[in-house]
Amino acid sequence: MQIGVPKEIKNHEYRIGLVPSSVRELTARGHQVVIQQGAGLGIGLTDDDYTAVGATIAPDAASVFEQAEMIVKVKEPQAVERAMLKEHHLLFTYLHLAPDPDQTRELVDSGACCIAYETVTDAEGRLPLLAPMSEVAGRLSVQAGAASLEKARGGSGVLLGGVPGVDPGKVVIIGGGVVGINAAQMAVGLGANVTVLDRSLDVLRRIDLHFDSRLNTVFSTTESVERLCIDADLVIGGVLIPGAAAPKLVTRDIIRQMRMGSVFVDVAIDQGGCSETSKPTTHDDPRYVVDDVVHYCVANMPGAVPRTSTFSLNNATLPFVLALAEKGALKAMADDPHLRNGLNVYQGKVTQKEVAEALGYDYSPPPA
Repeated sequence: MQIGVPKEIKNHEYRIGLVPSSVRELTARGHQVVIQQGAGLGIGLTDDDYTAVGATIAPDAASVFEQAEMIVKVKEPQAVERAMLKEHHLLFTYLHLAPDPDQTRELVDSGACCIAYETVTDAEGRLPLLAPMSEVAGRLSVQAGAASLEKARGGSGVLLGGVPGVDPGKVVIIGGGVVGINAAQMAVGLGANVTVLDRSLDVLRRIDLHFDSRLNTVFSTTESVERLCIDADLVIGGVLIPGAAAPKLVTRDIIRQMRMGSVFVDVAIDQGGCSETSKPTTHDDPRYVVDDVVHYCVANMPGAVPRTSTFSLNNATLPFVLALAEKGALKAMADDPHLRNGLNVYQGKVTQKEVAEALGYDYSPPPA
């Protein structure tokens, strides 16, 4: 199969769909890989690194799309990239379609086969291709929150870990999944006063055991979210409904009652955000203020540490890339129902139920 890797063009996005070791696995099996010139430079991977493992270099994205059967990316295709997608293409990347009607419409119109990393599952019902970036984003959320609390960035001037004789900052994490547990790990490590909310008692029990009661666990209700957020220095939104838009658990009224200079980091912004006051921002301009609360809502948070993120993502995606290249999309999905769960758009139809419901499309089951 001919596999193409274009350079990412989203704001401050330096990750790349395939690292040289992944390319080597593909070319050793007889597949051809074409990489856009300079696509890996942002994380220190040169064109020579790619040609050394059998890839060819294309001068621009148009050449990559023209030559490739499968396009492997990291972020959702931007408008100029969507215009290059054709019926014969297989697109494998993060999509996050539920809050993005324009992207969904253009992918449907392209007729391409579009498999989203974030809805591929495993035997335990987990999301193995979302997990690596959720780990990174969860850890980064505390770094971003701590920096945003600095007075020069509009924050209240609270040091999360405190100092002897001064209370530590209060961190509230909404959601005890991969994002939440990684955020908790960083916040506890800094010495903050940490509370995790979740609607699953089993999740709360696991977190309590994991941290040996070094944090607080609270069952998530409207009342507990409101009470804890209002008293927090830093709130991290890490909720996820696979494939669907994030629920708006943090209302405008809660934001209005939070302390001046407190911080809200919305890791769920890729799926529309979990606050009524959330809107996507970029690494160029990551923060804005609503009702004296600093909001950090960068839609590609792991892009801040692109080298770590790229290698972590490739560890998870490579087996699926190999299966798709070896078997083609239909056979690979027929052999692996978990990969089939990743199919969001196929031949002009929406094949992911939550996306169809969120955007008003007729749902078409994935091909068996």
